[in-house]
Amino acid sequence: MSRRMDAAVERALADRMRFALDVAEKSAQLVLRYFRTEDLSVETKSDASPVTIADREAEQFLRDQIGLVFPGDGILGEEHGEAEGGAFRWILDPIDGTESFIRGVPLFGTLIGLEWNGDPVGGILGLPALHETIYAWRGHGAWLVREGRRPKPARVSSVDSPDRSLLCMTSPSAFHQTGIGATFDRLAREFGKTRGWGDCYAYALVATGRAEAAIDHRMHIWDSAPLLPILEEAGGRFTDWSGVATIDGGNALATNGQFHDDVLRWIAPDAE
Repeated sequence: MSRRMDAAVERALADRMRFALDVAEKSAQLVLRYFRTEDLSVETKSDASPVTIADREAEQFLRDQIGLVFPGDGILGEEHGEAEGGAFRWILDPIDGTESFIRGVPLFGTLIGLEWNGDPVGGILGLPALHETIYAWRGHGAWLVREGRRPKPARVSSVDSPDRSLLCMTSPSAFHQTGIGATFDRLAREFGKTRGWGDCYAYALVATGRAEAAIDHRMHIWDSAPLLPILEEAGGRFTDWSGVATIDGGNALATNGQFHDDVLRWIAPDAE
């Protein structure tokens, strides 16, 4: 449940968001130094997902900068774990879409989420190779920055019919590989178009009106942390497959809000 923030907390959040936009841009430059180069070493983590030196260096950079400026804040990162702190907690995914990054595909991103007393209140979704950043914080709307130009409002589309809509997902084949292929088949029948433009890029498309829905059957908290405030401030919805607006539900559905409940019904048999 969203908690009401007083003026002091509002100011503290605004300070953190301005800082986050600055360090996100610096982190992007660090990541791009490794993109499409021969210097990129790849390892496999215990969960079989890939990780690179760029992932680890970018997260360490973000953690170091946060620690210098906001030393009392908590930090949770995909690569370096959790450091407990006060009311504000930063949730970091230095490279979301590492598989794309490794293969030289520019559809990867850097995700920075902000919680206040456990409530997701701000987020940044940066797409370093595309030179786009989407950000939002509670009550201040969602914004898109391209090529360093002035921010403009990020808004979901107004398309109100799934058969005229685009649905994106990270891995269509994963639905079948994990035994929930019937869900994908139902969605493919209902939506006019489906594309495997996945990871955080899919949610960036929904938040900026270039797609109407994005879905993933498996999400970690660092994958979701900035997406809930961004989608909500852009006029859409972000929930788990049970319809709960959460960043820790283990899966995710984002839509422009026009037919979110319909999609929840289509995926209900596999929501548990």
